[in-house]
Amino acid sequence: MNNLSPDTDENLRYPVGRYKAPAVIDSQTREAWIAEIERLPANLRELTAGLSEARLDSPYRPGGWTVRQVVHHLADSHLNSYTRFRLALTEETPSIKAYNEAAWAELADARSAPQELSLSLLQGLHARWTILLRHMTDEDFARTLQHPELGEIRLDWMLGLYAWHCRHHTAHVAGLRSREGW
Repeated sequence: MNNLSPDTDENLRYPVGRYKAPAVIDSQTREAWIAEIERLPANLRELTAGLSEARLDSPYRPGGWTVRQVVHHLADSHLNSYTRFRLALTEETPSIKAYNEAAWAELADARSAPQELSLSLLQGLHARWTILLRHMTDEDFARTLQHPELGEIRLDWMLGLYAWHCRHHTAHVAGLRSREGW
């Protein structure tokens, strides 16, 4: 628990804290993370249901992305992650390409497309991703990929990162709704 007030920039940026993987990642932890990934589309749909265009275009914090950009970012990011999992499962320690997520969030589709496009995409993507994850073995989760900024990372570590990513961004939207009384 941190001692920052709820409205500090750090709490607005990282409402669930920064990602920190546990020292040991066991099958129960992995299953809990898979369940979080599985629930994201429904959680995000519920959080954005009934929001007006003006509210969808409201930033979750001063200088931050809008709710719409967060929804589209989740689709962009999770498409990349799903692809990275598949690469790591079919190649030996593949080198993956990073992307400029901030620049992607400024592209026209992320700034103005209906959030339903990404909500629908996330629903199908997460259904497939969850099937893949639930069929992975301990050996599969120990496979690695080479990230240009993070170095060599294991798939079980990456699974935890994306479960955190689900919590992180849904907390952005939930926090904004709570602060604004929506």
